[in-house]
Amino acid sequence: MTGSTVSRRAFGNLMRELRDRANKTLLAAGVEAEVSRMTIQRLEDGQSTKISTMQLKAMLDYYGTEEANRAEALSLWEEVKEQAKVERLQGTSKGFWKSYTDQIAPNFPKFLRLESAAESMITYQPTIIPGLLQTPDYRRAIILINEPDVSAVDLERRLELTEQRKTRLDDAGFQLEAFVSEAVLRHQPGGVRVMAEQLRSVAESGRREAVSIRVVPFGAGAHRGLTMQGFTLMRFPTTGHGTPLPPVVFAEGALGSTFHEHEQELDEYREAIANLATVALTEEASRDLLFRVAKEYAA
Repeated sequence: MTGSTVSRRAFGNLMRELRDRANKTLLAAGVEAEVSRMTIQRLEDGQSTKISTMQLKAMLDYYGTEEANRAEALSLWEEVKEQAKVERLQGTSKGFWKSYTDQIAPNFPKFLRLESAAESMITYQPTIIPGLLQTPDYRRAIILINEPDVSAVDLERRLELTEQRKTRLDDAGFQLEAFVSEAVLRHQPGGVRVMAEQLRSVAESGRREAVSIRVVPFGAGAHRGLTMQGFTLMRFPTTGHGTPLPPVVFAEGALGSTFHEHEQELDEYREAIANLATVALTEEASRDLLFRVAKEYAA
């Protein structure tokens, strides 16, 4: 459930803030609560953990938490526990992606949890179509680039995961803003037929009220996108307690991916997004270009 993901993350952020304020290490907090360092890390990352209320109170005592913050932490904890009960009854506590964890990178489940909780996402892609907009044939071609020997069964399971992720676009209130380099349109994974279908699909998706797609043309000159790899900035709703949740950036790398949550890092990505917005084509001009290139491929 999205609410549970948001609540866990709000709770985890608060607990990290309290630990940092008390100048305590993950290891020391784990020793005090009689759990592992990784358990504290998972809790602060907003993941499901096996911690009792008694252990949580011991941590709050160890941090010297003021009464107002203590009450907030315990209130959020009760919210997390209640929603976890509902999830167990509905059989959704593991998330739809859990059955595909053998098919994805180790840190990608964290991205999927955040994606399912986000109320808006802004992504920049310099080389390929954003995941939420990929057609099955295009996704298949991308997978086969790095894993040409993947079994037919595993390939289909990965395609299923992509299709499940795309249902996020149908959720009320969710917004996707995508900046893509013109290079994305010109690369041809899967060949011209696949690209014609893919670009038409992206163009049609851009007609949706919840989706904005803008192309950064080759003629844009110097811009921040030329020196950055792909990234996605995710923003989240506040909790039922009104607790604000900071955004997170998922930055993609050639050999791995990282998450950025510190304000200084987030500012760098906000500045990059603002710069991309000044050089990208309008939504209408981008849609025209997408259809024009798709027509070239289909000729």
